[in-house]
Amino acid sequence: MNTGFEQPKPATAPRIWPVGALTRAVADALEARFNPVAVRGEVSGFTRAASGHCYFSLKDDAGQLRCAMFRRAAGLLAFAPREGDEVEVRGRLTVYEPRGDLQLVVESMQRAGQGVLFEQFLRLKAKLEAEGLFDAAAKRLLPAMPRGIGVVTSLGAAALRDVLHALARRVPHIPVLLAPAAVQGVSAPAELCQALQNLYRLAQGGQAMGGDLIQGAAPPIDLILLVRGGGSIEDLWAFNDEQLARTIAASPVPVISGVGHETDFTIADFVADLRAPTPTAAAELASAPRDQWLASVDALRERIDRALRRRLDAEAQRLDWLAGRLGRPSQAVAAEHLRLGRADQRLRHALALRLERERTQLARWGDRLPRAMPPALAAEHARLQRLADRLPAALARQHASAQQRLERAALRLAALDPRRVLERGYAWLEDDAGQPVTRAAQTTLGQALTATLADGKVDLTAGARHSA
Repeated sequence: MNTGFEQPKPATAPRIWPVGALTRAVADALEARFNPVAVRGEVSGFTRAASGHCYFSLKDDAGQLRCAMFRRAAGLLAFAPREGDEVEVRGRLTVYEPRGDLQLVVESMQRAGQGVLFEQFLRLKAKLEAEGLFDAAAKRLLPAMPRGIGVVTSLGAAALRDVLHALARRVPHIPVLLAPAAVQGVSAPAELCQALQNLYRLAQGGQAMGGDLIQGAAPPIDLILLVRGGGSIEDLWAFNDEQLARTIAASPVPVISGVGHETDFTIADFVADLRAPTPTAAAELASAPRDQWLASVDALRERIDRALRRRLDAEAQRLDWLAGRLGRPSQAVAAEHLRLGRADQRLRHALALRLERERTQLARWGDRLPRAMPPALAAEHARLQRLADRLPAALARQHASAQQRLERAALRLAALDPRRVLERGYAWLEDDAGQPVTRAAQTTLGQALTATLADGKVDLTAGARHSA
């Protein structure tokens, strides 16, 4: 029967999915629609498995998302995520098929807001680098032995205790002057700049004005440590301040930056003359251990002792050689007397023989000459006769002159005889090793000494010293 109404057609039956196929289809749809995805939220339930994979949830007031971070990506983390940390993650949204759970596979993670700060860091770094504030040629060498070390950090910082402990252990003799400043917060950059300026005045010979610095006499500052413990990029942001960087660059003395941990880098690290991985390392770089300097002093002292011993030995050998050449002056005088005496006897004998021969010859010629000899021959005869008469006197004068020269030489030699000095009341002192003793400072109470006098030696014992 036709009632005027059409009968409804039966609805199309829905497709029947296997569970696994549906979860895969949902995962494909999610990946095609959303990936890659960046999410910001609060870390909850963070755990790290023995395999190195990390599992946690991201949540906010409106929802929660399960996350997995596999070992490769987890190894690139620049910090250790903690419960409640606000983070930004990037990854792939997928479905964990065995349970059908929605899951975010995280490929990178950073603290929330760190991306913006890092971009500011890179811009400032590029600007200052272009101005030459990071040039290696401008970096100064650290002083080997600073007269004083300035430290800029917070009074309550653990870094201060570490630095002071390291300096006290390695160089307790070097004075340390603290210029306190906030190392975190809005006021930190200005306080750090002011603390550095206070130390700069001391380094340039002036005195600090006001603040917490020691008033009155202060040690000269040859090195400055700018230190702070580790923290997030926000915690360390004061050390990325442009004015602080320019203040560090204007320092009249070398500056060591020891800010954060070994993986932390700030603008202050690039501007400073030297970057230390930690505050303790900064203190160690600023101070060679006292034992090292004492060892160097001992080595130098040994070198000086060896050089002095070699010099003394060489001079002693030279003195012995000269003494062997000189001998005793009295013996030389006696030998010279004997030689001159024999020469005088030979000369006298030769002259007497020559004179006798001349007289005999003249006598023969005189007998032979006629009475009326030529005038020239007579004159020559007379001249020869005068010479013969003058010869003994000339020989006597020559002998007297030689005798005087001999006596003068004898007097000079006698003046060099050490026994003459001893005869005037002096004595030659030696220690038990045979070394000469010329000063009272060389003796000790009760030391055995030997005194050489003009007629022999006397054993002595040193008493108390008295100033001359």
